[in-house]
Amino acid sequence: MSSNKEGQQVPQTTFRTRREHEWVDVSTDEIFKGKTVVVFALPGAFTPTCSSTHVPRYNQLTPALKQQGVDEVICMSVNDAFVMNEWKREQKADNVTFLPDGNGDFSRGMGMLVPKSDLGFGERSWRYSMLVRDGVIEKMFIEPDVPGDPFEVSDADTMLDYIAPNAVKPMDVTVFTREGCEFCVRAKGMLNDADIAFDELILNRDFNESTIRAVSGVATVPQVFVNGERVGGSDDLQRFLARQAAA
Repeated sequence: MSSNKEGQQVPQTTFRTRREHEWVDVSTDEIFKGKTVVVFALPGAFTPTCSSTHVPRYNQLTPALKQQGVDEVICMSVNDAFVMNEWKREQKADNVTFLPDGNGDFSRGMGMLVPKSDLGFGERSWRYSMLVRDGVIEKMFIEPDVPGDPFEVSDADTMLDYIAPNAVKPMDVTVFTREGCEFCVRAKGMLNDADIAFDELILNRDFNESTIRAVSGVATVPQVFVNGERVGGSDDLQRFLARQAAA
């Protein structure tokens, strides 16, 4: 199953994709020739680990990977183009290219096509990631051959650490807000001006007042959290950003 193909060419195949409601055939050479590409392959669209962790973190780290010379980051799965396109929309993963390996031809050529009949999946890709330069596989991170769906080495952080061990990774930022809140607008503006990506959770849509009290100890918004730590409101954020800029 998990055959390491470092130093070898990627398999030659044609991917059947959908763009603007039309079928578009894309060859292996079109994807890889003359480019540096990161591929992460996974068992299936909309599945738990793939949706909650694998795709979101690659989407978050794609800009950092591109800063290190990566031209494209590709998510590949043995699913058809309709499913992959819908999954990309649901994930809001605009930084990542979703590539359908509908017949499993690429995965089979990689030696990564495995039976998942016990789950009713048929044949699917084993979970792995790889760095490909001009069609040649430089590095592969293959999940261990153990029962279940291991997820230990094919993650985005491992790939970025391999390519650029000292690269600065983006901060994880969440802002609790409410509609019509001028201080919330100010906080979001400061983060945008600092080019810091963030997730926004809106009162009475994504959380209620008891939630913000539970996680921050106060009921006021905005409340900004960075890398698991509470920064506070807009004034607190301003001081935090000033410290970051001075560091």
